Amino acid sequence: MKREAISSLLARRRFLRKLGRAATCAGAMVAAGTLGGTQKVAAKSESSPSPGSFPTKDYDWTRHSWAFGVDATKCIGCLRCVEACKRENDVPGDAHHFRTWVERYVYLEGDKRARVDSHHDPVNIKASGSEREYRFANRYQDAKVEKAFFVPKLCNQCTHPACVQVCPTGATYRTKDGVVLIDHKYCIGCQYCVQACPYGARFFNAKDGVTDKCTWCYHRITKGLQPACVEVCPVGARIFGDRNDPQSPISLFIRNNRVQVLRPETGNAPNVFYVGIDKEVS
Repeated sequence: MKREAISSLLARRRFLRKLGRAATCAGAMVAAGTLGGTQKVAAKSESSPSPGSFPTKDYDWTRHSWAFGVDATKCIGCLRCVEACKRENDVPGDAHHFRTWVERYVYLEGDKRARVDSHHDPVNIKASGSEREYRFANRYQDAKVEKAFFVPKLCNQCTHPACVQVCPTGATYRTKDGVVLIDHKYCIGCQYCVQACPYGARFFNAKDGVTDKCTWCYHRITKGLQPACVEVCPVGARIFGDRNDPQSPISLFIRNNRVQVLRPETGNAPNVFYVGIDKEVS
């Protein structure tokens, strides 16, 4: 990109930041159409990076197709994944910002719908004793539980991501290997993407004035490592790999299980595949 274009974009970024924080969801759709001409400013997915450049030296993102699996029949709600993610990705250490989180679904005797709570629920925070410690309260110890299970949640790295469509500066983009990233140099903090995500997977980092989310630890997977949450899971409930490799853990997981995705009706085409969840999970 030419130096003049970058200077112009940064000037626009400073101006839009002042306006974007007060924007409404309705304004998001207007901006997406009005500013559509700027959406390719940071669209790095349009060309393969040269050796020695973003994101990792000698990494070729045209040769991979990453995907994620979650086996809810194995998850024990230990929350090691949440803690590892926060440490690895410098996520604010409180109960209000997460790149990945875990929800608990409980059916009591006679219930027709599940009771859903997350580790950042006030009752669970109180049980933890601190917003920097994460656990589930034993709130159902005296109840008759018919069924219960945990569901890890994270960015679904959609094939047709709504967040990319509404971003007015191109800060949010989808890479050639299937991961949706945010270039914080161009993020203006308008939070249109936060509103557009049907999975609640994005949050606003007030300290830096930008949005953030799970990236499947892109800085790790491009070096041949596993995402931090996958690496620390003690029961193998999280599965990650390259769908271009038919023998990868994720390829085998999808092929050998009856998997499903969350909210398929949105048309986002998620790339996180679940096993062992009820229809109430969304």
